[in-house]
Amino acid sequence: MKKYWFISFILLGALLVAGCSAVSYNFTGTGKINAKTVQVNYFQNMAPLVQPGIERNFTLKLQDILQSQTNLTLVPRDGDLLYEGEIVDYRVAPMTATANQAAAQNRLSVTVNVRYKNRNSEADNFEKKFSFYYDYDGAQQLVGTQLTDALDVIFERITQDIFNGSLAKW
Repeated sequence: MKKYWFISFILLGALLVAGCSAVSYNFTGTGKINAKTVQVNYFQNMAPLVQPGIERNFTLKLQDILQSQTNLTLVPRDGDLLYEGEIVDYRVAPMTATANQAAAQNRLSVTVNVRYKNRNSEADNFEKKFSFYYDYDGAQQLVGTQLTDALDVIFERITQDIFNGSLAKW
């Protein structure tokens, strides 16, 4: 009986080792990246409606997510990976109306055009628009901390989508 347990234990161990070695697991989902450095150029605000300072905040948010979810080194030029682009749309639009024809709910939308270049794998290069929104009560003014919170939500989603589209290949 001990002989069968020993053989079963050895086979199970061999299967586990073989199964784990075939796949490279990564908690961020990036898999293997053939790069050591990343360059994030300043994203200009080219939206028809300009909100001052959002270009800086977006650029920093993108740099933060790339540094926190990868082992890539951020460099000012000649990076293996390059992110550049511009904020192309920033708008507030009413979503629902009240009986008095006033906005019951508004939506802030931001769209960012991104050009991604992988110097080691040109097949991965793309230019794509990413956008997200934040809904808020129509009686509120989107200023101060409310605006900051709304932009944090929007930029968190957009930068995660950029990360997923470029490195996680989602």
